[in-house]
Amino acid sequence: MTGQHTGTRLAVHLKDVLDHFQLTDSGLLGIATDNASTDHSRTSELKSTVEASGIEWPAWRNRISCRAHVIQLALGAFMSSLSVMGRTKS
Repeated sequence: MTGQHTGTRLAVHLKDVLDHFQLTDSGLLGIATDNASTDHSRTSELKSTVEASGIEWPAWRNRISCRAHVIQLALGAFMSSLSVMGRTKS
């Protein structure tokens, strides 16, 4: 995707992919995301786009934060508070 990766643009592209693989009507259960700010807006925009097609999809219940990413962020903050530096490539 070229250009800005806004939530609206990401939702449009995601809806196109879902339609291409005929996944929209078959019951899109959820979306796993990291914690980027565009993930929240993309999920909200996708909700609007999907519901405009007559499909109910409660975004607040179907957005699943990637637990591995959440753990990585927490560990990174913890290690930073201890002033621990990661390995650097030589």
